[in-house]
Formats: sequence, C-alpha cells, structure tokens
Amino acid sequence: MKIDPYKHKQKYNNWKERVRGGIPELSENNSDIILQYLSDMENGLNVSSKSMKGPRSYIRLNNLKQRIIFLAKLLDKNYDKDLVDLNEEEVVTFFNNMRNGTIRRLDGKQYTSIVDYINPFKAFWHWYMRISRKIGKEVSDITEYLDTSKSKPRWVYLNEKQVKDLCEHAKPIYKAMIMFVYDTGIRSPTELINVKVSDLHENCKKLHIREEIVKKGSFGRKINLMICSDVIKKHIERNGLNPDDSLFDFSPTCVNRYLKRLAKKVLGEGESLAGEKYSNLTMYDFRHCSCCYWLPRYKSESALKYRFGWKKSDKIHYYSELLGMKDTISEDDMLIDMTKTEIERTLLNTQRENAMLKEQMQAMNNDIAKVKTLLQVYISKTKQLEHLKALS
Repeated sequence: MKIDPYKHKQKYNNWKERVRGGIPELSENNSDIILQYLSDMENGLNVSSKSMKGPRSYIRLNNLKQRIIFLAKLLDKNYDKDLVDLNEEEVVTFFNNMRNGTIRRLDGKQYTSIVDYINPFKAFWHWYMRISRKIGKEVSDITEYLDTSKSKPRWVYLNEKQVKDLCEHAKPIYKAMIMFVYDTGIRSPTELINVKVSDLHENCKKLHIREEIVKKGSFGRKINLMICSDVIKKHIERNGLNPDDSLFDFSPTCVNRYLKRLAKKVLGEGESLAGEKYSNLTMYDFRHCSCCYWLPRYKSESALKYRFGWKKSDKIHYYSELLGMKDTISEDDMLIDMTKTEIERTLLNTQRENAMLKEQMQAMNNDIAKVKTLLQVYISKTKQLEHLKALS
C-alpha cells in the first residue's frame, strides 16, 4: 500500500463529508457547480481529450478544490456574479489585477505565481464548456486571452561541496537521507517515503523505484546508486531495518524544518544561484540539485530522463536551469568526421608500415647473426689450417 505522507486522500474525503449540505460562504449555484466539477474529476469524467484518462489524484483534487473555491469567493466579491455568469472581459481584468497588485492578499502583500490560479480556472471552465455542449448549450471560451506566463521558480541550488558540507554537520539519519536523495534524484517525500529496504539490491548498489509508488504520469525504474551505497548500508545496520521496513520513516514537515536549520547553520542566510535562500532548503530541492549533478555526467539525455522518471526533455532544463554546467568543447571535437576518418586512415597505414619495417629489421638481424656465425667458423678453420702448415 502506497504511503500518503500528507494524507491527501483523508483530507479530501473529510472535506466532502463536511460539505454534503453545500460549501460554506458560496452561493448555492457556485457550490453545486463546483461539487459537480470535483465529482467528475474524482471519477475521471468529462476530462479533456488531451489529458490523461482516469480519476485525478487526491493531490490534484485538493489543489483544484482549494483554488476554485478561493476564486469563486474572490470573483463574487469583485463582480457579485456566479462563476458561470462571468464574461471574458471580467475574467481577464480580474487576473490582470491580481498580477499587477490591484487585487491583493488579505495581508496586503501582492499575489505571486498568478498562473497557479489561472490554470485551475481554465481547467474548470473547459470542463464547463464540455458538459454544456452535452446538453446542447454552447459556451464560449472566456479564458482564451488569459496570461499564463510565469516567473522562474526559485529553489536552493547546492553544488557537490555544499552537499558534503551539510552531510558532515548532519545527524546520521539525515546524512543518509541527504546522500540518498542527492544520489537518486527521487521525488521527496512521495516516492522517498514509500521506498522499502527490499527495494535495494546488489548490496545497496541498485534501487528499484516501484511502479505503484511513482507520480501519475511517471514510471517505475531501476537505477544505480553511485555515491550513497556505503552510507545506506550503515544506516540499515545502525537502525536494524528489515526487508519490509521503510528505508526512511519520517515526517516531511519535521525533515524540512531540520534542513532549514542545518542549511542556515552551515551555509548561512545567503542566496543560492537558483534565487532562494539557503535557509529555505527543502527535501525537494535535492531533486533539482541531483539533476544538476548528473546532467554533465550522463552521456545521453534519454538515460538521464530514465533516472528521474521523466518522459519529456523540458524537465531537464526546468530542474537544472543548467546550473553548474561548463563548456567542455575540445580541439578534438573541432575535427569534422571526414578529417577524423582521414587521420585515422593515415595512422593505420603508418602503423602497418612500422610493423613491416620491424619485420625487415628482424630479418636483417637474423642474417647478420648467421654471417657472424659463418665468419667465426671461417676464422676458426683458417687458424686450424695455419697451425697444420706450421707443424709440417
């Protein structure tokens, strides 16, 4: 059974029980249409033909629920209208005002990452268009001109030395966890918390990330552990773990709290190359850092995507932003294929000529040795002849 570290399923089902009589602070029409939408998403009904078939995950359902209810309240406050009665101009103006700061949060701060609100609204509206079409009602797409651009997300970039520095100051269990996620690039906490000791093979040299624990849209995979094997073996022995035990049993909130304290202590309050302060380090940042570590080491893009469970190449740039990369071009790379072939052919001919010369030299040496032998025999016979003449 897959472990749900944030209890998304429980949270969603508990919420459904609480809103059986309607969603508080919403009009009856808004409440009904939102509940119908979420029910369809839960069952995989009336989804886009371009989207993945099947029920949406509880992570997705909770996100949709939170965003759509929030927007329904805010739109009602600004336009005194139900969601399905809005027009294109009102929707575009509303989200532009969120982006430029005209509409602000309750604490007075400006909204960030507006696209995280726009995309759920677009998904809801396109669903509404589909169900309306089924009953013969045509609804125009009022989301067509919404600005879905987004700023580059900030995260904590750590190079190899900084990761080692963290490990030197970390408690043994956290050192093992940091080395493991940095080596594997595994999704934390969702995949990490579901890894069992029995998923490790060949003396902790290989890891099987099972199909049932991966994110929807990803895939199971078997990868080599190149830098954490010894640490993980000691972790298992030290904690007396059995094959059916979780490799790491933890609270994501507690781990992230510890990582923030550790990073602040070891690396300070400075800003990393990816824009986020070191003191805001989280488990998931290590997936980014792992991608940066492995990118220059893998010889093929497809092999790198396999390690991280990605199907699309754009994930490589999203996670690494090419941080830590360097220009590796060499003079040898400047030789075009034809030139290299000609050089290789010349080198082969030279090697053959050298081999022939060696054979000729060896034959000459053999002939010289024979001549020396014959000359010695001749000298010996001559001396013998001269000695006989002297005696006579």
